[in-house]
Amino acid sequence: MFITYVVVTAVTIAANAGIAIADLVKADFVLANSAKVDVPPSWLPMLGTLKAAGAVGLLLGLLGFQAIGVAAAIGLVAFYVGAIVAHVRAREINTIAPGPGAFLALAVASLVLAIAE
Repeated sequence: MFITYVVVTAVTIAANAGIAIADLVKADFVLANSAKVDVPPSWLPMLGTLKAAGAVGLLLGLLGFQAIGVAAAIGLVAFYVGAIVAHVRAREINTIAPGPGAFLALAVASLVLAIAE
């Protein structure tokens, strides 16, 4: 079970770190997606920072600070639930699965495995 926890959490960290960087540099695909769900570009630095904080928290969890890892996973779950709400509100249903849905699934898996660990 520990190996599964490490692998899933490492993938979650990498995914969130990558998308955080894309948010912070305001990559074209991020700008296009955020425009579809009515998220102003001025919000992207904060959203990227939150994703990066989640990734760092998960890493700290892997390094032995379990409570921080669990808190980070909870934060990412809440973040991506909010992102899905934004997509539904904007009627951008077709972009949920490859976007916030995938990130939510990773965050939930990391949370469950962190708690089990």
